[in-house]
Amino acid sequence: MTGESRTSALLPTFARVDLSFERGEGPWLFTPSGERYLDFAAGIAVNSLGHSHPHLVKALQEQAAKLWHVSNLYTIPDGEKLARRLVEATFADTVFFTNSGAEALECAIKTARKYHAANGHPERYRLVTFEGAFHGRTLATIAAGGQKKYLEGFGPKVEGFDQVPFGDHEALKAAIGPETAGILIEPVQGEGGVRAVPPQCLRGLRELCDEHGILLIFDEVQTGVGRSGKLFAHQRVGVTPDIMAVAKGIGGGFPLGACLATFEAGKGMTAGTHGTTYGGNPLAMAAGNAVLDVVLEPGFLDHVERMSLLMKQRLAEMKDKHPAVIAEIRGEGLLLGIRTKCVNTDLVAALRAEKLLSVGAGDNVVRLLPPLIIDEAIVADAMGRLDRACARIEAAQAAAAEGAA
Repeated sequence: MTGESRTSALLPTFARVDLSFERGEGPWLFTPSGERYLDFAAGIAVNSLGHSHPHLVKALQEQAAKLWHVSNLYTIPDGEKLARRLVEATFADTVFFTNSGAEALECAIKTARKYHAANGHPERYRLVTFEGAFHGRTLATIAAGGQKKYLEGFGPKVEGFDQVPFGDHEALKAAIGPETAGILIEPVQGEGGVRAVPPQCLRGLRELCDEHGILLIFDEVQTGVGRSGKLFAHQRVGVTPDIMAVAKGIGGGFPLGACLATFEAGKGMTAGTHGTTYGGNPLAMAAGNAVLDVVLEPGFLDHVERMSLLMKQRLAEMKDKHPAVIAEIRGEGLLLGIRTKCVNTDLVAALRAEKLLSVGAGDNVVRLLPPLIIDEAIVADAMGRLDRACARIEAAQAAAAEGAA
């Protein structure tokens, strides 16, 4: 302790805003005093169906009254069901359920290493990753992400990750060697600034992996389960990975992650090689199945695409109207980013003053991550709040300039 008074017993690893909520409904959050906020943070892309979605609430209530946990010593029928549905909707042949995105990435990393060991090449354990990436907070995943601010103070960096600049094809090719097991990439960097990997680059990664006999691993923790306008972002360009990590939106707010793989990529992961106590528990499986019930309904993803196009159009108008605040609009689906000319945290704060919640990101970006169930009226409401927030910042800029003069 440094001697300052503290009222919270929580470890102070979060710079929390002095704001709390007691209930939510759709895209709205309500404070204990009844103030209403429009939630375009969605728990950092987690609340895919908004708050208190009736189908998700019903599924969890029914399961909670029956069975919460039995462990993976026994068959969990709803887990078998959810895995089958994910396999049928994706490239994958097999699924491992986790509690979080970081755990899903840990499983993906281990699966890639084990694949080569099972093929007689245990020396192939290294993964090529990209600057600006964020893959989680475990010792392995902060090493994979490579960002100094997350690595500092935690001892030697976990071995096995070779990071290259985002978009540098020559550096990528040079990084592949006899110890390389695969390439790990987010189709759209979320934390890194809502930077989308161009389709031709994703295709090139697939070709590169095939050429060198290594595995392509997608981190779709933030982009998956409809966030991009497709069930998974890589489906937009027809590029198929060997392994994929999923979390966030798959549980609609309930802690749930998954590592998906082809039979070939996952063949080394035999009984006893990996495990989890809570992963795939009945409550999580009920939540995951309920989310898929909604997201896979005919027309749902088409609706996400329409809302994305509408938001991009309106954001472009805001950029033209507020050129001193907004530099660029980025993103896919309902994972959208505003690169700002002010400090991005200033725009986050101004939006919050207008009761619109957003999330900061790298490269001076503000993320807009609304629930996938938003409609035209909600988009119009959000853009009005953004307009007023930008006007707040412009007024502050003008006052600062006048004071300097």
